[in-house]
Amino acid sequence: MSFRDASAISGSPGSWTAEVHEGWDIFGVSNGGYLMAIATRAMEVESGGRLLVSSTGHYLNATSAGPVSIDVATLKEGRSLSTLRAKLSRGDRQLLTVTAVLQNPDHDGFAGDLIIADPPRLPSPEECVRAEPADSAPLPPPFTGKVDVRIHPDDAGVADGKKSGEPVMRGWFRLRNGEEMDAHAVVLATDAFPPAIFNSSLPIGWTPTIHLTVQVRNPNPSGWLACRFATRFVTGGMLEEDGEIWDEDGRPVGLSRQLALVPL
Repeated sequence: MSFRDASAISGSPGSWTAEVHEGWDIFGVSNGGYLMAIATRAMEVESGGRLLVSSTGHYLNATSAGPVSIDVATLKEGRSLSTLRAKLSRGDRQLLTVTAVLQNPDHDGFAGDLIIADPPRLPSPEECVRAEPADSAPLPPPFTGKVDVRIHPDDAGVADGKKSGEPVMRGWFRLRNGEEMDAHAVVLATDAFPPAIFNSSLPIGWTPTIHLTVQVRNPNPSGWLACRFATRFVTGGMLEEDGEIWDEDGRPVGLSRQLALVPL
């Protein structure tokens, strides 16, 4: 099943529905980026086809495969930008709230760019370690069978208990079977890799997402996406993970920040 089909929505303005599919999960719990992508796709349709610029989600309850409803409201509709809010629920149980900004595709952007950063230095995708679901090991999870994730060899040992000692996770991302990517695939990519904290010396396991913000700088990327995720602060039972996503030409595609819980 393609990502577009797995995140498809139906319904009418203000009230949409979707099916959360099996396999797009981390050991039974639906992937957070996947759930946000369903919500942002509904918001895109609600806005009349405006392009996703930024989305912020608050995760209220974990969920698994099954039907969900997405209630969408337009908070502001301007000439160039619209702000919308979506609530993703199953029955009376609210799962996720998302606030997003979407842009008129005819809007003329600023004429110049300033990029004071460099994409991660990665071996070729063929030289990286492909993340595939494992029947006899806890990692990688089922979700990795739905996308194409290639992890930097220096960061991939965590699956075998060999941590790099640095809370960083780098690699390449794309959709499977040559499927074209869109802004919602960028949202998906920000939550597609193992948590960077897994490579630290701390004894950390499950890290449930509390909050995820994604900025989309290119809503129609192509080719492989170069990704880098890093954690700097683990305090008060919380950790952050900052992400950068670049295209093969060294142009920024997306930025993310995730706040996650560190269980005792």
